[in-house]
Amino acid sequence: MSDYILVLDEGTTSTRAMLFASDGVLVASAQEPLTQHYPQGGWVEHDPREIWEKTLACAQGMIPKAGGAAMIACIGITNQRETVVAWDRQTGEPLTNAIVWQDRRTEPFCMALREAGHEAGVQERTGLLLDPYFSGTKMRWMLDNVPEVRAAADKGTLAFGTVESWLVYKLTGGAAHISDASNASRTLLMGLEDTQFDEGLCDLFGVPLAALPGVVDTSGPLAMTAPALFGRAIPITGLAGDQQAATVGQGCLAPGQTKATYGTGAFVLTCQGSRIPRSTNRLLGTVLTQLEGKRTYAIEGSVFVAGSLVQWLRDSLGIVEVAAETEALARSIPDSGGVVIVPALAGLGAPHWRAEARGVVAGLSFASGKAELARAALEAMAHQTHDLCAAFTADGAPWHTLRIDGGMSANDWMAQDLADVLGVTVERPGFVETTALGAAMLAAAGAGLYPDLAAACAAMRGRLATFEPAMADEVRDARLAAWRKALAAS
Repeated sequence: MSDYILVLDEGTTSTRAMLFASDGVLVASAQEPLTQHYPQGGWVEHDPREIWEKTLACAQGMIPKAGGAAMIACIGITNQRETVVAWDRQTGEPLTNAIVWQDRRTEPFCMALREAGHEAGVQERTGLLLDPYFSGTKMRWMLDNVPEVRAAADKGTLAFGTVESWLVYKLTGGAAHISDASNASRTLLMGLEDTQFDEGLCDLFGVPLAALPGVVDTSGPLAMTAPALFGRAIPITGLAGDQQAATVGQGCLAPGQTKATYGTGAFVLTCQGSRIPRSTNRLLGTVLTQLEGKRTYAIEGSVFVAGSLVQWLRDSLGIVEVAAETEALARSIPDSGGVVIVPALAGLGAPHWRAEARGVVAGLSFASGKAELARAALEAMAHQTHDLCAAFTADGAPWHTLRIDGGMSANDWMAQDLADVLGVTVERPGFVETTALGAAMLAAAGAGLYPDLAAACAAMRGRLATFEPAMADEVRDARLAAWRKALAAS
């Protein structure tokens, strides 16, 4: 048997299958777009059938690339985390569209819980805040508003899960209803010290415990695929939410090591080791990995809009034809001409957590053109990250080096701007798709291709590019002052 690793990378806008060699080199990949459904303002949905069918098609396309199913040692899965799927255990079919992590429809329920005084207790238990971002409130909404979901709950056939749970269920032919600890820690239904979902939290959110999956490790012998799908049963040995997988892919396994992923949103995690994070600055505590029942934790800040801002400039405003044009536009002018963008197109995430906030474009004049708007959009990445950096520092988790990845990080101008505004060294790996690479590392360790996860990271992580801060203090201060003024208006 070969040591190829098949990774299923379930993103917000696409699904991919990626074939890795055991040294971390990408051998082949296939990608399909996912349809975004927007039934109402602030609502975002996916079709679970489309997720499954496109994931399976991409995965099956990797089998001949590997030389047959016998050449694939294991499967790792990484996914958009807080997106919720509801299906029927008897039929194996979804009961409604998946509610995506970006969706804001549950804000009234979150507000009611906050006003009832529950947030402090929930944060102490789960490390999370009462926000529509997280999975538990989406499950409650489905129960209250989708008759098929409520009927399945009454019959005892309802299954809830995040996307990795849905994919494992389908890959195993319904034999496994599981969720890994990193994804389970994003639901509001499992305490950071709990081994499984908590009955008391489920009662608070009105979610039946019986509908939830069993919580398992992020790496190890977790499940086996149905033989008919690929020609033989292949072990599933790695599961992790996308941001935890990216943290592993960046080799941030020791306390204090920090990564930032710039994809649809921007997500910063600092490893905390075995110490359970307790934030007083509205950051999140989350499970990074669980290996043989032992957990490593991280403190996290989540920005809702990053690459999706550039997508908005491209698709809605026509400022650019392809995202890569933003770098040349940013370099074509000495500054943004006073234009500042606050990209609160889906509310503000950490450390502000203002679901009602809306985007702002400030400082426009007749001199403002598409170059100024493109540069301001890229500058917004550094501004939002700087707010997170201040919160992490106040929580006792300062950044000494920031390891970046994700599609936007390929932009050299943005990487340098991050270093300049943050005042820290920024490192970028040669292979920026570290979410998939981290899933490959977890699967490789779980399948015994390496003795442990640290060994897998050491062997599979590639070369680095480094960006050092070079911005004058007065320029940085002026930028941040303009940002804070625009932020107040959002």
